[in-house]
Amino acid sequence: MDKINTIKFKLIDALLLICALLPLISIIILQILTEPASSGINLTGARIFFTVKMPLQDMYITEAQINSWAVILTIFFLCLYFTHGLSEKAYTKRQIAMEWVIEKTEALVTGNMGTAFSGFAPFIAAIIGISAFSSLISLLGLFPPTSDLNITAGWAILVFILITYYKFKCGPLGYVKSFGDPVPMLAPLNVISEVATPVSMAFRHYGNILSGVVISVLLGTGLQGLSSIVLGWLPGILGEIPFLQIGIPAVLSVYFDVFSGCLQAYIFAMLTMMYVSSAFNVDEFERRKLKKQQKKIK
Repeated sequence: MDKINTIKFKLIDALLLICALLPLISIIILQILTEPASSGINLTGARIFFTVKMPLQDMYITEAQINSWAVILTIFFLCLYFTHGLSEKAYTKRQIAMEWVIEKTEALVTGNMGTAFSGFAPFIAAIIGISAFSSLISLLGLFPPTSDLNITAGWAILVFILITYYKFKCGPLGYVKSFGDPVPMLAPLNVISEVATPVSMAFRHYGNILSGVVISVLLGTGLQGLSSIVLGWLPGILGEIPFLQIGIPAVLSVYFDVFSGCLQAYIFAMLTMMYVSSAFNVDEFERRKLKKQQKKIK
């Protein structure tokens, strides 16, 4: 308890918070310096900062990638801040809050995936955190990485690799047989369903976030024009102020940016847990494991 009140401890806390804010401040400055001047509606995708020449296909470094790394670094330093000064008995409010988050995440994972997947809690927490933060940075006027299909597709491919890995844990033959469930005639449809899993996960997350961004931009621009038409008769500079843009977009942003962003992060995590847990037959795995042990004994 005494070490929490020392100057050294507080300085490290301040340094960690500054390091957490620096990535966000950097991409805000980068956007201000590089964003081209525009008027009216601007619904372009992620801007390309530079291109890296590659043998087969050039690699584009876009705004979505830069913002994603900024989000990752911010979360990393926030984790260091919240875990700084941990003790066996929680004395600080942040440790109490983090212990609550960990308990709820572990309960969510075990409740949806079973005790066999209790070790998945950090992975699911990372998915929710990165996805939610990536959507919420739109509140700072930044391009949300989740509105870029390349980002959500990368996450979906990672989940698909995990699904395939856990299916193969029950043996290659079991993986092939799974396409014939419940009847062999459905094998072609099961193959299509297997491929459609990462595609649906990527497009669902990307589509919902992008639609919110588009609606927000269209609404803000429309209110600006409506304000000019309705209140443009006001004298002097008052006629140029978009009064109708004050308040209304902020209220709708609570849904499109905050609620929808957090909801999509939760849905993506739930789908990850559902697909991975359903891909792993615990009983079959234990049976194969017991069979191998019996062979070794013999």
